[in-house]
Amino acid sequence: MPPALPPLPTILTPTLLSSIRTHPQLPQHSWYFIAGVTLSVINRPDEIPNVFNHALENDVSRGETESAEKLRIARRMRESLTINALFALKTATPPHLLDEPMAYSPSARPAEVSSVPTSQILHRGQRFFDKVYGKVSKRVMGQMDRSGTEDLGVTARLMYGYLLSNTNILTPAESSFVLLAGLIPQDVNPQLKGHLKGALNNGATVEEVKAVRDVVIRICEASGMTRLGNGVAQGWGWRGDVANL
Repeated sequence: MPPALPPLPTILTPTLLSSIRTHPQLPQHSWYFIAGVTLSVINRPDEIPNVFNHALENDVSRGETESAEKLRIARRMRESLTINALFALKTATPPHLLDEPMAYSPSARPAEVSSVPTSQILHRGQRFFDKVYGKVSKRVMGQMDRSGTEDLGVTARLMYGYLLSNTNILTPAESSFVLLAGLIPQDVNPQLKGHLKGALNNGATVEEVKAVRDVVIRICEASGMTRLGNGVAQGWGWRGDVANL
């Protein structure tokens, strides 16, 4: 048998976790899902249980609402994650903090898919899209429609309709934070620039947006990402400065 691979190096050390959670400009109760999204995009879902447990230990007040606060943290993390990250989170989630199939859905998306007219959902998504992109929203959607396939525009309309404009769990500003955390590790400045401004349009402050950007970059750098160029000719990183406000 081939030798076992060594364990991956830890990204979110206790010191980094603590500094992220206590970042003075980061909106309250956002650090854990921002960290979770970043870990998901850089393909380190193995560290998501650590984020979740740290949030349960440090972001929950003891008392009558303790269970409800833990459930809120679990749901907010689930709302922001993708497949492998969700499965990693589930391994650390006690059964009473899971939303099982055919039970209550905090997002109400199953009911929206089966019971709400598609036109109503798409109209809600268009309003959300217009809010994010402001005066350039028609141009941005037009560019997607003319990308060589109309499917790109259709995909955007479905995503904004059924996913992003559903604000039952995350606020519009928090949904923007999820997008920022997903875009920064991918080195896609053209999209990132639009969503930095979109976060402001969704109600975030300049300081909050800069804090989200800072936290995501710190996690990426701890994972080994670096600025390419200036003697670093290849590797995993950013080809230029990460877009900023």
